[in-house]
Amino acid sequence: AIARQCLHQRIPTLDELTAHVAACVAERNAARATVKWQFTLEKARTKLNRHYQKIRVTNSPD
Repeated sequence: AIARQCLHQRIPTLDELTAHVAACVAERNAARATVKWQFTLEKARTKLNRHYQKIRVTNSPD
């Protein structure tokens, strides 16, 4: 959302970028912007289960 709404221009310095992003975030927070999820938690878990398995294997102790 920030990339679409706030970063559509070249920002020359890191300080200006930081200030610009902070202003965009503050504006979205003030507007109480929400996300409309397109799926349920259960459907997400079913679809992403293969990724969860990889994470569990990667993070398990030897």
